[in-house]
Amino acid sequence: MSLSEAIRIYHGLLERDTLAHDSQDQLDQQLRRKGLFFGPRPLCMVLRPRFLTPAQYRYLQSRVRILLRAFDKVYRRALHDPQFRSQFGLTPEDEALIPIDPGFEPVAPLSRLDGFLSPATGELYFTEYNAETPAGPAYQDALTEVFLGLPVMREFLRFYQVQPMLACHHTLHALLHAYRQWSGRRDRPNVAILDWQEVPTYSEFVLFANYLISQGIPCRIVDPRDVEYRNDRLMAGDFKIDLIYKRVLINELLRQGGLDHPVIQAVRDRNVCMVNPFPCKILHKKASLAVLSDERNADLFTAAERRAIDRHIPWTRLVQERYTTFQGRRVDLIPFILKDRAQWVLKPNDEYGGKGVVLGWLTSATEWEAKVRQALQEPFVVQRRVPIPSEPYPSIVDGQVQLIDRFQDTDPFVFYGAYGESCLTRLSTEALLNVTAGGGSEPPTVLFQKR
Repeated sequence: MSLSEAIRIYHGLLERDTLAHDSQDQLDQQLRRKGLFFGPRPLCMVLRPRFLTPAQYRYLQSRVRILLRAFDKVYRRALHDPQFRSQFGLTPEDEALIPIDPGFEPVAPLSRLDGFLSPATGELYFTEYNAETPAGPAYQDALTEVFLGLPVMREFLRFYQVQPMLACHHTLHALLHAYRQWSGRRDRPNVAILDWQEVPTYSEFVLFANYLISQGIPCRIVDPRDVEYRNDRLMAGDFKIDLIYKRVLINELLRQGGLDHPVIQAVRDRNVCMVNPFPCKILHKKASLAVLSDERNADLFTAAERRAIDRHIPWTRLVQERYTTFQGRRVDLIPFILKDRAQWVLKPNDEYGGKGVVLGWLTSATEWEAKVRQALQEPFVVQRRVPIPSEPYPSIVDGQVQLIDRFQDTDPFVFYGAYGESCLTRLSTEALLNVTAGGGSEPPTVLFQKR
């Protein structure tokens, strides 16, 4: 079964009659109707979903499962070994929150690995582990429904079976599993989706809140500024919160209310369950990939885990004055990464959405040196550049269908810290992939098989 053949057939259908324009009109209407926008911007501006073959998906899942075992090992070691934990570059505030027992396992019931899968070579690299506030499951489900209803898909389905890769029900089950461990009960909790009202992903909260309500679970979208902790209850107006689906970043919560924020007090007192909990910061730090790939920690892993790390985790280190090993040879880290900027990426240890990321091949030698020196003053990681795959995606430009090559990533959602299920795909015409980047788009990811 050929991925390129399926893409060619799909694109060919867009050339028939008015299928492309009819599909674009319906897509625009559905995006507006369902609120599928990132701030003011439509979430998807291409006319094709991301196709994965069943074989690609099975491979992706098998690799994710092995790597998750390695992440779990470093987390458990870090939780009880402060010296080992220093490799993660945690802040004093992080350290203050880590001892708060979440009341359930694993530490990240909801997470997402962000990476790149090359259809041509089969190469797979994971460059980040979003273990704190993984966005996208409700968007994936809603966009899948939209695309399956497009006129062009009606014709494509005559040649291919298309299987949705839904994520909301997995998210629901992981939330309830954590709550039942925490409470020891099987009742339906009052759920608060917690984040700032002005964030550009607010429309996804609406989608997921509606989904929870449809499943008989009381749910409200709550701004952290609107909660009170009184009489051992966390309240949003008259709504008692039992379970927090935390989408707000811990750093932002701390900046707004410090360690005495009502949410932090309620979690500390075991009067509210929060997913994901504070200790997830250990794995969320980009330095977690450095801990996996550092030669100092190789003895923690089985032979299979080491092979998976070597093959799928790009060489990553915290930016600091030290000697380390690269491809079997000892190197002085700072002079080493200054020497050949074209193969390195600098990333803040705890940011999101591409903030602060520096691509060495797009900077001058002077700029690169300045950025490396700056990175020595605050937690940054340096990561080896990986190949970024691209595929042609159709869009209507000036009334005509145009195929434009777009970089694409492959970001499987992770549930219970144990397995990957469903997948987020982001497209961009720029090498730094996030939905706000140039040509940024987020098509649904689906499986396909020839009839």
